[in-house]
Amino acid sequence: MGRPLIIYLHGFCSSPASWKSRLLAEYMAGRGLAGSFACPQLSPVPDEAEAQIARLIGAANGPVTLVGSSLGGHYANCLAEKYDLPAVLINPAVVDRLDLSLFIGEHANFHSGESFVFTESHAAQLKAQVRPPSQGRYWLLLETGDEVLDYRQALDFYGACRQSVLPGGDHSFTKFPEFMPQILEFAGL
Repeated sequence: MGRPLIIYLHGFCSSPASWKSRLLAEYMAGRGLAGSFACPQLSPVPDEAEAQIARLIGAANGPVTLVGSSLGGHYANCLAEKYDLPAVLINPAVVDRLDLSLFIGEHANFHSGESFVFTESHAAQLKAQVRPPSQGRYWLLLETGDEVLDYRQALDFYGACRQSVLPGGDHSFTKFPEFMPQILEFAGL
């Protein structure tokens, strides 16, 4: 069996330049594991993002663990169920519980400034990707101070899964650096 791979999935309007993605890439590189990390620039079109992730999973030559933050957590859930993979979900978007009409309109990527339009069709694609979580597959990381998403939605949706719920913090999951060794252990690295 080949080398384990962590595929990090960033959130809405984000990129591989996000704080957590860069931190995890640097942490893994410092341990000689740079080849075990991937973080694609996900398309703002949900079906295209799902296809991008599926191609990466298909190209892997060893076990894959998905790590998804915010909307990336939704994608991690969708693909983990589809391909029978473990996943770490960090302040994940629970699409099943969100009013996606609030996101319809023009947005800009936080890092590149590139603009895109999120449409009703995109919202429907996200809803169609929702998969009930399998109990033993996930590790949920939440901070109660998340100002973007209601952490209780994830607590409820992933109720039977392993959970680490920390008081305070924010949507970025401020305690992320402390969890990197455990994420690598979860991924078999």
